[in-house]
Amino acid sequence: MLRIVILVIAITAGSLAGWLALSMRPGVAVTTAPAPAPQAAMIDVLVASAELGQGQYLNDKSLRWQPWPADAVSSGFITRPAQPEAIKVLTGIMVRSQFVSGEPIREEKLSRNSSLLASILAPGKRAVAIRISVESTAGGFILPNDRVDVIQTVARPGQGQTDNLSRTILTNIRVLAVDQKIEEAKGQPVAVGKTATLELGPSQAEAIAAAQAAGILSLSLRSAADNDDEPLLPSESVSVRILRAGQSEVVKF
Repeated sequence: MLRIVILVIAITAGSLAGWLALSMRPGVAVTTAPAPAPQAAMIDVLVASAELGQGQYLNDKSLRWQPWPADAVSSGFITRPAQPEAIKVLTGIMVRSQFVSGEPIREEKLSRNSSLLASILAPGKRAVAIRISVESTAGGFILPNDRVDVIQTVARPGQGQTDNLSRTILTNIRVLAVDQKIEEAKGQPVAVGKTATLELGPSQAEAIAAAQAAGILSLSLRSAADNDDEPLLPSESVSVRILRAGQSEVVKF
């Protein structure tokens, strides 16, 4: 009987000690998982499914819808809620300016004109072709979209020899195409054809036509840092008398 009493007392004491030990432990902080970040609202935007070059025509394989953060959608983007049939509508439209894969499609980089050259001309400008050679185009390193000065060289007969006079007649002129190539060649020289097409205003086009009829034209490549300079016509002309087949002719350039 005594043994039972002692056993009961020991169990009771052990339970009390355990309860006291637990009650005296510092409180354990309860950790909770961080709340998930709110998901950004998304909207489907029409993008190029592959790289699209100038003059390429769009089709259903070159376009796709891609989710885009709604707060990053520009007013020029084409969205599915606004134009759900955009892929079908744009099929057959020509690319005016190159797209990279995944780039949003924008109307200002497309052309509904069947002529690519006419579509890339700035308003009020004219495309004029001039005869060129390797020597007259910086060894073939003048590429589409470069800026050039146009130099005219006229032969002036002298006493026993012929003198050549050269003068810059136009400055900061955009090259639209070299022969029939309208895209850059990744900085590499191109096989120079027979013509370079320049973007000119009406008065500049007249000056080029007259200058080419009277002499030889060369293109001088400009630094990209000078592209913002205002294109200028020569402020004054120089008169040169040329003898052809026994006839005298005065040429101004």
